[in-house]
Amino acid sequence: MKEFPAVANSEGVATPHIAVILPCYNEAGAIVQTVQDFRRALPDADIYVFDNNSTDGSRELAAGAGAIVRRVTQQGKGHVVRRMFADVDADIYIMADGDATYEAAAAPAMVAAMLQDNLDMVVGCRRDQVEEAYRRGHRFGNWALTSLLKQLFGRSFTDILSGYRVFSRRFVKSFPVLSAGFEIETEISVHALELAMPVSEVMTAYGARPEGSVSKLSTYRDGWRILRTIITLYRIERPILFFGIIAAFLAALGLGLAAPLIVTYAQTGLVPRFPTAILVTGLMILATLSGMCGLILDTVVRGRREVRRLAYLAFRAPSDYALKD
Repeated sequence: MKEFPAVANSEGVATPHIAVILPCYNEAGAIVQTVQDFRRALPDADIYVFDNNSTDGSRELAAGAGAIVRRVTQQGKGHVVRRMFADVDADIYIMADGDATYEAAAAPAMVAAMLQDNLDMVVGCRRDQVEEAYRRGHRFGNWALTSLLKQLFGRSFTDILSGYRVFSRRFVKSFPVLSAGFEIETEISVHALELAMPVSEVMTAYGARPEGSVSKLSTYRDGWRILRTIITLYRIERPILFFGIIAAFLAALGLGLAAPLIVTYAQTGLVPRFPTAILVTGLMILATLSGMCGLILDTVVRGRREVRRLAYLAFRAPSDYALKD
């Protein structure tokens, strides 16, 4: 068992208050094993199971295994994470899925890494143990989305879709969850990148689901939702580049259409193709408006980012868990 550093204060010796938070939806075949695995790995942690309208008895099984069970009626993992982050109070949060695929035994090492380097998030990168655990299509989609995120934001994670993460209190309490579904991991990653938080990755085992447990992921539907989330976040967080690309495209198209008109006018002094001239004028106006929107929104985003940074700084660093906010 990995020991966590204790901190002495006026009231004695303090150790971090750790909460394991597990979203759950119809995981009767795995939730008991998941709770038991994390109980063995972290005997002193509070284990919460947030049930998302399960109909197979998952809620009762989790309670019987010793977990603190809460219910979330709004369907979707994003809604569950929003409730978990809002309702649970702890120094360190460990989020995993309730399907027993993540390596609970790696949690102490991930917590120790957070405390040692004062990190705000440690991502458990998945190393699949069997082919069935991490299907080839999901592996390719993860690689493609990870590469796209790196191109858009300058840096990324090895596994942005991993649901196994350790968070500091200041990450959880400063993160405005907006997603509703499985795109929540992408939003979490972008939040950390945008605020330049200290983060790290730890390689962890990733196993197949127990018999009777079925994945809720849809490769194409959820892949499209994640891709749409990345593009939306890029529009929100990088407006000057997003709208600048649109402006450049419209301007290039307008100039391409205008070139023959300019040549004809230089030769004859006439503009015989009025519809094309009007179209060029409209394209250049749209390009200018798009560029101005990018500039204005960039100022708004900068101010919003400063507010988020101040909210983040209102909480103490992970290694100061013995102190009160």
